[in-house]
Amino acid sequence: MNDIWGELQREPPTSVMIAGTMVRRGTRVRLAPRPRGDVFDGILAGKLGIVEGLDESLDGEIQVAVTLEDDPGRDLGEGRYPGHRFFFSTSEVEPVDGADAESSPARAPRILIAGIGNIFLGDDGFGVAVAQKLVTRTLPRGVEARDFGIRGMDLAYAMQNDYDAVILIDASPRGQAPGTLYVIDAQVDSEGPMTMDTHGMDPVKVLALARALGRVPPRVIVLGCEPERLEPSDSWSEMDMSLSAPVRAAVDEAVAQVEALARGVLDELNPQTPVLENQAP
Repeated sequence: MNDIWGELQREPPTSVMIAGTMVRRGTRVRLAPRPRGDVFDGILAGKLGIVEGLDESLDGEIQVAVTLEDDPGRDLGEGRYPGHRFFFSTSEVEPVDGADAESSPARAPRILIAGIGNIFLGDDGFGVAVAQKLVTRTLPRGVEARDFGIRGMDLAYAMQNDYDAVILIDASPRGQAPGTLYVIDAQVDSEGPMTMDTHGMDPVKVLALARALGRVPPRVIVLGCEPERLEPSDSWSEMDMSLSAPVRAAVDEAVAQVEALARGVLDELNPQTPVLENQAP
């Protein structure tokens, strides 16, 4: 009897040889779907796509997951609709760069910017306020800004995707003047505890959960802001959704710092990759 559970837990392949070219995540391919009577056969034939991943069936057949190169939803990352990803056999895709994917400029490094915090606890909403500004701005290709609020589980699952770095934005009490901004480089030990002291949704626990799920991005940076008030109110009517004056004044500076951090990380990860800007939706 086959070990079904073992098969299901088997890691998917990271590369496959097609027409003499090593194909992996980031490889540019031209689509040549076999006629199956599907309306998409004619629409997709000849289109250029970017390989997002590889899957292997129980009988050993490799499937290539592709998104269209000109699909505006590509830059939405995991927020795109599932229909934007298509699957083909290795005989239905043709590498077009004639080079290994590692040397192809098609895949820029991926960075997740995550605003976290509770908007009902005064300055704890700092990360949310910064993220809400960032999602309206033009960010470098491969950089995604999202408002996670108090959804720690969602953030932990988001980090299971192929991000090279994550920048967390949160209120961070460290004893300085309210509105002071800090950049904290988290040391992520694959076995030991996360060495980071910050407040809010408890990023340390989120990172621990992400690690338990299987993956934490190799680089974790926290942009923290010293809060003036984080005290919970005694009643719903007294919950304060406004930021204090010094923290509110730090929001625009934080936006600029996060953008600079993202560009710096992109340069560190791949200094040869041109940063192509895309308008956020």
